[in-house]
Amino acid sequence: MPSPTVVLRRPVPLWLIPMLWTLALGTWGLSRQDSVWRDEAATWNVAQRSTSEIWHLLGNVDVVHGCYYLLMHVLFECFGAGTTTLRLPSVLATSVAAACVTVIGQRLAGTWAGLAGGLAFGLLPAVQFYLQEGRPYALVAAGVGISTLLLITVLQGRARAVHWAAYGGTVLICAALNWLSLMVLLAHLATLAWSRTSRALWCRWLVASAVAVACVSPLILFSQGQSAQVSWIPPLTWHMLIGPTVLLAIGGVGALLDRPRAGQLSLATVGLPLLAVPQLGLIGLSLIQPLFLDRYILFSMLGLALLVGGIIGSAVQAAAPRFPRLSVWILPLVVAAAMAALLPQSLSKRSPESRVDDVLAVAADIQRMKKTGSAVLFVPSARRDVKSVSPGAFAGLHDIALTESPERSGTLKGVEANPAKIRAAMLLQQQILLVGDASTVAKPVTADRDKMKISVLGSYFTAVADKQDRGRRVTLYERRASAR
Repeated sequence: MPSPTVVLRRPVPLWLIPMLWTLALGTWGLSRQDSVWRDEAATWNVAQRSTSEIWHLLGNVDVVHGCYYLLMHVLFECFGAGTTTLRLPSVLATSVAAACVTVIGQRLAGTWAGLAGGLAFGLLPAVQFYLQEGRPYALVAAGVGISTLLLITVLQGRARAVHWAAYGGTVLICAALNWLSLMVLLAHLATLAWSRTSRALWCRWLVASAVAVACVSPLILFSQGQSAQVSWIPPLTWHMLIGPTVLLAIGGVGALLDRPRAGQLSLATVGLPLLAVPQLGLIGLSLIQPLFLDRYILFSMLGLALLVGGIIGSAVQAAAPRFPRLSVWILPLVVAAAMAALLPQSLSKRSPESRVDDVLAVAADIQRMKKTGSAVLFVPSARRDVKSVSPGAFAGLHDIALTESPERSGTLKGVEANPAKIRAAMLLQQQILLVGDASTVAKPVTADRDKMKISVLGSYFTAVADKQDRGRRVTLYERRASAR
C-alpha cells in the first residue's frame, strides 16, 4: 500500500497549493466594502505624488517607508489608484511567503509538514489582517521567507556565489522596507549556531550580512531624526506580553516534537529562532523605546507556520503506520476545522470595522452636505487625509486653515496658519464643514489650533447637520444670526 507521502506527489509543485490558497484568502473581500483606513490613506496620499514630492516628504517624515512609497507610486502610475492596486501587492507577497514556508518545511521535515505549514501561514490571524493591508509588512514577510529559503539552500550544501549575493540583497531590500527586519539576521545566527555549520559558511554569512547592514545603515541613522513619528506607541505592559507568550508556547510544542539531533538542520532549528528572536527582540527594544506593534515583526509568523506544520506533519507520520487511509485526511480536516473556527474573525477582518476608522466613509456625506464657497476645517489636522484620498468630494470648499499643502510642505497633513489667523478666517464664514473623528474614537483636543477651532464654532456657529460613519465624523455649522 502506498505511503501518504507518495499519495501527495503530483506534477504540480507542492508550493503552488499554499500559494494559490493564500491568494484566494487575500482576494476574498479585498476592497473591505470600499473602505480605506488612515495608515493606508498615507500610502494612497504619498503614492499619488510626483517623485520629487515624495523625496521632499521623506526628508521630513516616513523615510522608513520611502522604498515602499516609491514602489506604490510606480504601481499607481501603471494601474491607477484604487483599493486593488493598494492591497494586491500585499496579497501577492503573502502568497510568496506561504510558498517559501512550504518549500522550507518540505526540505526539512517532508511533504506533509511543508504543505501544512504553507496552508497554516495564510490562516494565522495576524497574517489575515495584514494580508490585505496597503502597507509594507507583507512584502517584508515575503523577503524574509526568501532569505530564509536561501539560507537553507546553502546550509544543505548547494551554496554558490549567486545564493549569497541573493541572500544579502534580499536582506537589504527587507531592511529598506522596514529596518526592524534585520532581526532576521539574529534568527539566522541562532540557526547557524544550533546546526553547527562549518567555519567557511559562517564567514560567507558574516560577509553577506555585514554588507547588507552597512548598506542600510544610512537609512537607519537618518530615520532616528524622525523618531517622533512613533511617539504615540504606548509603553510596553504585561498585557501586551500575552500574545507573544501564547505564540512562543505553540512554537515550543512544535520544536519539542521535532527534537533535532545536535548539529542537524530541522524545523526547530529554523522555525523557533525565526519565531522567538523577533518577538523577544521587539520586546527588548520596547523597554528602551516603545515600539511594540505586531506588524513590525509580522515576518515572525513564518516561524510559527513552520512549527505548526511540523506538529501536523508529526501527527500524520504517527498515524500513517496504523491508519494509512485515515492519515491522509488529518491535514484536510485540521484546515477545515481551523477555517470554521476562524470564520467569524476572518469575516471581521474583511469588514470596515476591523480598522480604527475609514477615510472614505464620510466622502459621500461631505459631497451631500457641502455648499460651494463654504469653508472646511479638520480636527485634528491629520484628518485632512480624507481630502487627500477623496479630493473630488472637497471641490468648491475652502480649506481656510491651510497655508501650505501637504505636497508643497513635504508633509502628510500640510501646514496650518497660526490660531489667530484661523480664527479671523472662521469669523468671515457663513458655513463651515468640520471633519474629524467619530465621538466613539475621538481623543481629547490638545493642540492650540484645534482648541481654538472648537471654541469659535461653539461660540459663533450652530451645528445644523451631523453624520458619523465608520470612525469618522462630518458636521455642518452655520453662523448664528446673533453672531453676525
